[in-house]
Amino acid sequence: MKRRIRIGLLALLAVAAAAIALAWPREEFIASHSPADHAASEANLARGAYLARAGDCMACHTARGGVPYAGGRALDTPFGRLVAPNITPEPSTGIGNWTPDDFWRALHNGKSQDGRLLYPAFPYTNYTKVTRPDADALFAYLRSLPPVRQQNAPHALRFPYNQQLTLAGWRLLYFKPGVQQPDAAKDARWNRGAYLVEGLGHCAACHSTRNRFGATDSTLGGGLIPTIGWYAPSLTSDGEAGLGTWSEAHIVQLLGTGVAPGASVTGPMAEVVAQSLQYLTPDDLGAMAVYLKSLPAASADARPAAPKPPEQTMLAGEKLYGQHCAACHGERGEGKGPYPALAGNRALSMAEPVNAIRVVLNGGFAPGTQGNPRPYGMPPFGYALGDTEVATLVSYLRASWGNAAAPVSSAEVNRYRSVPLD
Repeated sequence: MKRRIRIGLLALLAVAAAAIALAWPREEFIASHSPADHAASEANLARGAYLARAGDCMACHTARGGVPYAGGRALDTPFGRLVAPNITPEPSTGIGNWTPDDFWRALHNGKSQDGRLLYPAFPYTNYTKVTRPDADALFAYLRSLPPVRQQNAPHALRFPYNQQLTLAGWRLLYFKPGVQQPDAAKDARWNRGAYLVEGLGHCAACHSTRNRFGATDSTLGGGLIPTIGWYAPSLTSDGEAGLGTWSEAHIVQLLGTGVAPGASVTGPMAEVVAQSLQYLTPDDLGAMAVYLKSLPAASADARPAAPKPPEQTMLAGEKLYGQHCAACHGERGEGKGPYPALAGNRALSMAEPVNAIRVVLNGGFAPGTQGNPRPYGMPPFGYALGDTEVATLVSYLRASWGNAAAPVSSAEVNRYRSVPLD
């Protein structure tokens, strides 16, 4: 009997191994077109520097106050803490001993030089779409940086997420390497926009919902960014940040400067604009606008009508608004000068209230950019208002002047008051 059980288990393992072997994401290799693709020519280095900006590589690979690209920035996730590595050309702690093929393998296949599987906090699920010439130019630029000897801190992930076998299973379910292929039915601008948004820009890393295992649905339908307490709104819903009704010029303005008529970016998106998008060419920003405008609109929000806060809450909220907000945003939420209108403001009426809470607590600041070097900002009120007062104010804003979103509780405010800004 025991022998039969053993044989059965072995047969089951053999079938499972065969199934995994058939379904395993194959490593894909595309050779460089020529050595010139990764040569340290002036044109290639300039191209690589531009691509590094487009991919916002420095944001993750630079610790606060640290040397650019020397690593050390921690990323907290629901599975534990990950730390970005040193990618300067230092031989012992950076990528100084890497070849262009090693770099391609990491970017495209999510594997390190030694074959170790990389965690998808490094968004190779998007970067896999980058072409080999662009990967080579990016590598050439990174190799031109000053080498910095800085040891890489270890990750601090909980079991079983710290196991390569677990990561292999995740990749089996959620990753398949492949370069972005042009859509023959679309023009060159649309395809360039799709390449930037879906590939180097890795917009889906924030603007898509993640499942319990951390995989995105890649729909750009919006999602709560784990652990940092911000909601990246849907880029397909006009009730959130959908751009279907926007003009191309206003999308370009928002992406390039952080502000546009009736809109501004704040929170993590302000950092993206400041460190990445403002440096892209108008042509590339325009291509992204064309692609974003073409995304199929999300179906109409089927949420039931939100209950209006009690009259007592509305009266208290109106008083708080008059004391702290009306001088800039107007008596009726109509906005004044550079300060946005709150009436009909999509950031206030989304189902997820976290961004409104965070802005009241911590202030709202558009990035300082070449096109908007002295941005107007909103001061924080978390020091002056308690959790109940913030909840009352936000509930009032979400139910006034045409806004019709659900009230928030003091417990929700307290939850985000304790979340660090970074």
